Amino acid sequence: MGAHTHGLTAELLVLRTCPYAPGAGYQDNSLGCLTGTRVAILDEIETWSRDFDKSPVYWLNGVAGAGKSAIAQTTAKRLLADGRLGASFFCSRDFRDRCDLHLIFPTLSFQLACRYPGFRSALTPLLQLNPDIKSETLHNQMETLIVTPLREQNDISMVIVIDALDECIDDEPQSTILSVMGRFIGEIPNIKFFITGRPEPRIQSGFRLRLLRPLTEVFILHMVDHLIVNTDIQQFLEVKLSELAQQYQLTGWPSDKHINLLCQRAAGLFVYAVATVKFLDHPVFTPKEQLDKIINLPDCTIYEGATRLKNKTTLDSLYAAILQMAFDLGAEDPELISRIQSVIGAVVLLVNPLPPSGVAELIGLETLQVKKVLAPLQSLLIFSENPNCPVKPFHKSFPDFITDPSRCLNERFHISPKARDHKLTISCLRLINGALKPNLLSLPDCALNNEVKDLQDRIKAHISPALEYACKFWYDHLTKTGEDISQFLDALHGFLKKMFLPWLEIVSVLGTTRDAVIGLKKLILWLNEVCLGTL
Repeated sequence: MGAHTHGLTAELLVLRTCPYAPGAGYQDNSLGCLTGTRVAILDEIETWSRDFDKSPVYWLNGVAGAGKSAIAQTTAKRLLADGRLGASFFCSRDFRDRCDLHLIFPTLSFQLACRYPGFRSALTPLLQLNPDIKSETLHNQMETLIVTPLREQNDISMVIVIDALDECIDDEPQSTILSVMGRFIGEIPNIKFFITGRPEPRIQSGFRLRLLRPLTEVFILHMVDHLIVNTDIQQFLEVKLSELAQQYQLTGWPSDKHINLLCQRAAGLFVYAVATVKFLDHPVFTPKEQLDKIINLPDCTIYEGATRLKNKTTLDSLYAAILQMAFDLGAEDPELISRIQSVIGAVVLLVNPLPPSGVAELIGLETLQVKKVLAPLQSLLIFSENPNCPVKPFHKSFPDFITDPSRCLNERFHISPKARDHKLTISCLRLINGALKPNLLSLPDCALNNEVKDLQDRIKAHISPALEYACKFWYDHLTKTGEDISQFLDALHGFLKKMFLPWLEIVSVLGTTRDAVIGLKKLILWLNEVCLGTL
């Protein structure tokens, strides 16, 4: 007994030399999903975690604020209750050690050693041989701290949880930790990895690696049926606001109309619903007063954007951090900043969304240039690999944030709507003046649109999505600009003098003549106001 105790003490002393991130593992007091919500995805993860014939890796990917961490917390809680949680690492940019890639494997190894005596016995001699393990490569770390000890423990089966991998600092174009995992995961049977993260390029490319891709099951959280997500958000709001009503003794509050409005504003973004509840629970104003502020500004998201979610994090600071991480503009690059503003400005201000190729044609860039700007922002945008799918913000709060100088404090990212509409007006007129000509579709003389059987084929062959957009919405952007029309006056004059009739032909075949007439009336009113105002 004494020898055993002495051996255990020696192992624990060696184990203390293993570097790890305190607090990075699952905590019992961590907030997860509200009971009754996210049932389908949680059940799917549960099924995957128990079936070792399924892929050893599960990647839950989703846009910022979609609820990935809450699902990870709930999954870890369930696994812990069943005795199947081996170890966990909840990454966070708010803590230096929790965003350090070189502390993930040591921390997981430390937790495994605390949980499994056999693993600890296999690990301690390896630690003695590698006293500077934190400085080793990730490849050597995983082999020494995870794989080798597990090879000696054939009777262990477990799930390891890594949440918010995108929040770790990694300068490589492909996730280095995922490339290492792809190399070794096949060598440790009965071990599963549940990983969450935003769809950032380095994370996506990591999961597409030849060794890891066939071992990974992917679930895209923001592609879940909106009806299911909205039902979960509505249930979350009903429960939380009912608790507030009870706490503050509010009778008949909130109404079903209030709940429906808040659910509509959340638009599938769980973090927005959380921010709303926290905003309503104010230390001075009552929940009813706070809700009135939101209702009185139905098109504004500033209150929720400024509400603190955890530590110092707000929805606005989350967006700012993603932009900063996406575009590390340490050295000023005016050309890059201008390109970023042009692309993001187009995405958030277009009347109808366009695919990346359409955005590129409209603003005068190459498609690849536009994609390089959009790729790091996939956690804020709906951006598909399908080249024909339009790109657009996932939630209204992002355009609201980036167009408001009081919220987006980094002027390199701030989008001025008037200035950007000014440039989009120029872009639309430039495209129209350069692409249109009389009878662009080579239609037969005096034929009605419905008499041309292949009209849609002709439209597709001669009118690109960008040109169609320019023809439909140039006047929308023009009438939103300021009073300075000097920069596009020549282009507007050229359009009205030479391209007006070809433009009418196009809006006719597109079936938007009525909208064009309304738009021209708006244009005339705007021109009268601007011209009279400058006299």
